[in-house]
Amino acid sequence: MSIIDRVRREVERNALRARNGIKMAAGISSVETGQTPRDLVWRNGRASLYRYRNDDIRYRPPLLIVFSMISKAYILDLAPGNSFIEHLLHGGFDVYLLDWGEADERDALNGFEYYVDGVIPAAVREVCDRSKADEVSILGYCFGGVFTLLHGAHHPDSPVRTHTVMACPVDLEPMDIGVSMLGGADIEELLDDNGNVPADVVYSAFRSLTPTADITGYVDLLEKLWNDDYVKAYQAMNGWTSDHVPLAGELARQLVDQLLERNALVNGTFVLDGDRVSLKAIKVPFLAVLGEKDHIVPAAAASPVMDLVGSEQKTELRLPAGHIGLVVGRTAAKTTVPTIIDFLQKQSEEL
Repeated sequence: MSIIDRVRREVERNALRARNGIKMAAGISSVETGQTPRDLVWRNGRASLYRYRNDDIRYRPPLLIVFSMISKAYILDLAPGNSFIEHLLHGGFDVYLLDWGEADERDALNGFEYYVDGVIPAAVREVCDRSKADEVSILGYCFGGVFTLLHGAHHPDSPVRTHTVMACPVDLEPMDIGVSMLGGADIEELLDDNGNVPADVVYSAFRSLTPTADITGYVDLLEKLWNDDYVKAYQAMNGWTSDHVPLAGELARQLVDQLLERNALVNGTFVLDGDRVSLKAIKVPFLAVLGEKDHIVPAAAASPVMDLVGSEQKTELRLPAGHIGLVVGRTAAKTTVPTIIDFLQKQSEEL
């Protein structure tokens, strides 16, 4: 490329930077998320079960995704063409999502028992009834994976054919997020008038893990502000990373006691409704997906699950990606989703 061509290109890009910068500053370039068509099919308190529309279901059992309880689930359906959910639908699955919603004063006394022994088993039954299936495949993302692991361990006879977890923390010693949000403080002092840990405390904990992220993000944005696709992706991702929800007070207490102070999943001392549960009770085909660049759930926090579950058939997929990069972007589209689809298809019946 000649000097004249390079100058012309840079002039054009500067014009695009100015245009996109003005649109962002004026708030007229917002990005819609969660656009994949779905239907609300069941509720339990603030928890909602969604079924995504798919006219090309080629495999059963249906897939139930259990999301985390401290952030919003639209990261799995960020934008058309960059949607984890969309890829799974194209893979031929009947996809459901269990979204915990936003905890309020009615949830302050909800602990692990509510999520693990109450809502998930009921959601599994609902999925089976609606899809006329005898089993489900289950996938847990982040702390939603902890819920699915405890469900599988406490309910080994649950109709679950396969179990997948993504960025799922089981060993909390290497995790800074727990210490940032809950550790080293009297949990009662963190609770708001509703009896829950407020969303801004959760957000501050995540932000403290990458204190320079805003600066580096703005530098990258300025460089690529001419690129419309990059700007849209930046806005969607940046919006999600600051969009957290309150954490139920009783669940926060149990997290501190069982996971932060006693590391009970690793030590085999986790107690659920009076029963000691062991992940060795999980025997179904198992897949663990983790990111080597994940600063929220480091690989050291996620990888011990392979030794803890009792499945004979178990696989670990370790990727050079961050917490969000496992479900959004090129790594997700090229590696994460195809691996999960292949795993599920091999364990499914073709219709």
